[in-house]
Amino acid sequence: MSATLVAKGLAAGHGDRILFDDLDLVVAPGDVIGLVGVNGAGKSTLLRTLAGLLPAEEGDVRLNPPTATVGYLPQEPERRPGETVGEFLARRTGVAEAQRTMDAEAEALANGADGEAYTVALERWLSLGGADFDERAVAAIAEIGLGVGLDQEMVSLSGGQAARAGLASLLLSRYDIFLLDEPTNDLDLDGLARLEAFVGGLRTGAIVISHDREFLTRTVTSVLELDLHQQEIREYGGGYGAYLEERELARKHAREAFEEFADTKSALEARARTQRGWMDKGVRNARRKATDNDKIGRKLRAESSEKQAAKARQTERMIERLDVVEEPRKEWELRMEIAAAPRTGAVVAALTNAVVTRGGFTLGPVTLEIGWADKVAITGANGAGKSTLLAALLGRAELTSGSAYLGPGVVVGEVDQARGLFLGDEELLDAFSRQVPDWPTAEVRTLLAKFGLRSAHVLRPAATLSPGERTRAAMALLQARGVNLLVLDEPTNHLDLPAIEQLEAALAEYPGTLLLVTHDRKMLDAVATTRDLRVDAGKVSES
Repeated sequence: MSATLVAKGLAAGHGDRILFDDLDLVVAPGDVIGLVGVNGAGKSTLLRTLAGLLPAEEGDVRLNPPTATVGYLPQEPERRPGETVGEFLARRTGVAEAQRTMDAEAEALANGADGEAYTVALERWLSLGGADFDERAVAAIAEIGLGVGLDQEMVSLSGGQAARAGLASLLLSRYDIFLLDEPTNDLDLDGLARLEAFVGGLRTGAIVISHDREFLTRTVTSVLELDLHQQEIREYGGGYGAYLEERELARKHAREAFEEFADTKSALEARARTQRGWMDKGVRNARRKATDNDKIGRKLRAESSEKQAAKARQTERMIERLDVVEEPRKEWELRMEIAAAPRTGAVVAALTNAVVTRGGFTLGPVTLEIGWADKVAITGANGAGKSTLLAALLGRAELTSGSAYLGPGVVVGEVDQARGLFLGDEELLDAFSRQVPDWPTAEVRTLLAKFGLRSAHVLRPAATLSPGERTRAAMALLQARGVNLLVLDEPTNHLDLPAIEQLEAALAEYPGTLLLVTHDRKMLDAVATTRDLRVDAGKVSES
């Protein structure tokens, strides 16, 4: 079904804070719109509103035809206790709900109800792919190498497996409009390639939020920017690369237009002041030189003063007629640094014939030495053992055999996949302060504010923060305490694009040892790594 989504005059906010206002948007078949903006700009709120999961504060959302299906796939797929992989896939694709509706209408039909509602429910179930769903689900999980059956419980899957299950649910989906919130999170390079092929082959309309710049470059046909700082909404045609160029040009023109206005106004104001000054001087001179016999001189001086007053009034009218150009708001920028602890010895961490066995998975044997100031990129497919390798190097994994060494004086700073330090019920301010007990509360607040976490965030339970906000807290902690072994496991997940660029800049200045696990292709190009480790099915090799 060819479907179009039309939004008119949408508005949303948190309390008295406006996220976006008067937003108009059309998503037509074949459109792939990249939705960008800093964390907290309202990107996920907009998607949820378009999906009908949140009521619009103002405006409305319409589908043409009204029976079109909209699929919203959130950035953190919910893994419900007891839910199997097959049930998860059916829920995410909309087939499960369509099945329930169809069964209810079939029962009503058997009890004498009109058959129209059943016909509508049947058509929806068929359009979502319900008729051959089980067969397609088995094929999909085999194709992406999930490695478990449809009856496996989702809560038992690793993070990498859960990401693959999320990808499978997308590949199985047959919605008329797709709303994808961070679909690239946790995907390996193979998964990213499959996702790119899927999105690139869509004939339906789609809106995509993603931190992956390469993915955006390869897939989107236009960009919608929610500019929280300028309180503006802009749409750019021509793809992600064109958006970056047009945005930079627009910002340059906005700044130039304001500066031209400010210079013109300042010059006119200076002229008006001078003219008024000449007028006042003429009046004073006229009074000082006035005599009863100097009628001609008095007349000339009065006429001169009147001329200066007229010129001043004319200049002031020119100022009033100027088209006012508002100064572009200064954008908030994250200025990130990574505090370095004193250097360690020559060997920071090492494994010797190390083997780690977890369930049916085995890592190793691995013999590996990480030296001071090594910048190590660790790549491999989901489930290959990258996180297990990190755990072994940091001494957190129990070895089945072999030995592990972590050098004296090593101070580890870590941003892990789960952002685990900030997942509890404790308020963010307290959770953060426990990690830096010597810091006064005021300094903790100031640092978190630099990372965009202000009073509205710091007094909330840490677990209620968005994934992006928890990631910013983890990055702030790296700046708060010195580290000499920096461990980043998929650090770009949930970060907005400006924060990723700041992280890359901070890594360029960081003098210590770095272990970097990422599938972000732009980051791998941007960070000057000195070693490349590849993990494949529990085996570690170096290129």
